[in-house]
Amino acid sequence: MEVILLEKVENLGDIGDRVKVKSGYGRNFLLPKGKATLATAENIAAFEARRAELEQKQASELTAAQARAAELEKLELELRARAGTEGKLFGSLGTIDIAEACSSAGVPVARSEVRLPDGPIRVLGEHEIEIHLHTDINVPLRIQVVADTETAPELSTESPETESANQTE
Repeated sequence: MEVILLEKVENLGDIGDRVKVKSGYGRNFLLPKGKATLATAENIAAFEARRAELEQKQASELTAAQARAAELEKLELELRARAGTEGKLFGSLGTIDIAEACSSAGVPVARSEVRLPDGPIRVLGEHEIEIHLHTDINVPLRIQVVADTETAPELSTESPETESANQTE
């Protein structure tokens, strides 16, 4: 299937490129999302008429992403999570948690823009993630994960059998 790209697509091409893609990728992703159109004679003519408009839209998206990248570079996140004594988290921190933390810090970030190269965060410490704002812009972001002492469970030194024995006396 041959398509004309209406916007820059990562690992595929730029605006106006005529590329051959597998029919499933074109039919299920590129065409429904408006990222491409079929490469027919009339679509090629229609694209050439709209080319300046599409390039201007792409340029405005790029400048908006660059402005957000400048804000994100200044951002330092500290996430609190319940953790055990060995530094392992009870559960994990995923893309939703990081996106909400960025948004609450004043820089709105969508869940789909957060990239976790090592998967969900499961240990305390400093972690490096990426925020993917545009096909050309990836912003590295350092996240400090610290133990949340307020919600840590109370650990008792006695076993449950001795506690129940003490209560019955």
